[in-house]
Amino acid sequence: MTRSTSSPNYRQQTKAVLAGEAVDPITGASTPSIVMSNSFVVSEPQGFSINSFDEERPYIYTRWDNPTVQVLEGKLASLENAEDCACFGSGMAATAAVLHGFLSSGDHIVASDVHYAGASELIRSLKGSINVDSTRVDTSDLDMVEDSIRPGKTKLIWTETPSNPLLKITDLRALADLATKYQARLVVDSTVATPIATRPIELGVDLVVHSLSKYIGGHGDAIGGAVAGSRELVEHLRTTERVHIEGILSPFNAWLIARGTTTLPVRMKAHSTNAMQVAEFLEQHPRVSRVLYPGLPNHPGHELAKAQMDCFSSLLSFCVSDGPELAKRLPKVLNVIHYAVSLGSYRSLIYWLPTDEMLATAYLLDEELSQRYRSMAGEGIFRLAVGLEDPRDLCEELDQVLST
Repeated sequence: MTRSTSSPNYRQQTKAVLAGEAVDPITGASTPSIVMSNSFVVSEPQGFSINSFDEERPYIYTRWDNPTVQVLEGKLASLENAEDCACFGSGMAATAAVLHGFLSSGDHIVASDVHYAGASELIRSLKGSINVDSTRVDTSDLDMVEDSIRPGKTKLIWTETPSNPLLKITDLRALADLATKYQARLVVDSTVATPIATRPIELGVDLVVHSLSKYIGGHGDAIGGAVAGSRELVEHLRTTERVHIEGILSPFNAWLIARGTTTLPVRMKAHSTNAMQVAEFLEQHPRVSRVLYPGLPNHPGHELAKAQMDCFSSLLSFCVSDGPELAKRLPKVLNVIHYAVSLGSYRSLIYWLPTDEMLATAYLLDEELSQRYRSMAGEGIFRLAVGLEDPRDLCEELDQVLST
């Protein structure tokens, strides 16, 4: 079993189609098949533990490796320009694998103050579960990051850019240099950006985490996660955390997500174009007091986003003066947009995130960071993941609900 490597000579749109795939040698099928078998026939006696093999091991058991999952891993490694990629049952399973795979009792992690809520809560729980301290910082503030590092103790720096839900932009190259200076690994959740917008490995990042349930899958019908990086680091996660904790990805979900990945470059262009039109509309609306979208020139991270991203993705947040009241009405009046959590689907999704609740549950920040959050989010924000509908229809529906 030979793992697919990246194809640096192809452009992203071609990589999305070709990488990881091969014509079926028996049937000649052009499209990858789904291999659902949980075990595989071998031609001679083999070891019974994954520790008996190197990374060229044959297919033995789907919890170790699966041909359909490997198609997806090859695509993602190629799109990220990474040496390797391992897929997991969810984005949180991928996150947990990195945290538990590279942190031990007594270690310290510096984590972004505002990022995906589930990851934030898991990082906070590490103190009680494996005795790992964590410090929250605004990772767009490099001085704050450096002041929080404990030399010899800080093993991981965890960030997300653009951040969910405040859309803050972190300078990955500068942060990677800082991590290298203190011999820490830099991990980036790049779910919102996708490899179509940003390829963190090229900027010096050690590991890239994705929730495949979002843009990469793109259809809102499959849960999955992935970690991309060097072959050494990824193989460590594959043969320890994935095998033993069993956060594996179903071959059927891998097939669905790989199918979605083939259209990712085309979809991200449409997502970004739509989001820009919606953001510009909201920015001019009299009911809207603030729009957070890195594509807007007045966004504090706009210039960095232009340098670091090939597109601005389609997640944005906005504030209105009567957010709680509007949030109560939206589920009853929306038709084009769905009032639902998640992001990255072909369908536009919106959800109200009240500031007091977010600070009391997901983030638990200190006073300074809480004030930074409130300065951007006010009493709460509407997180809008712009889909693939005609942006004129989205703007018309938003205008209707905001004007009544």
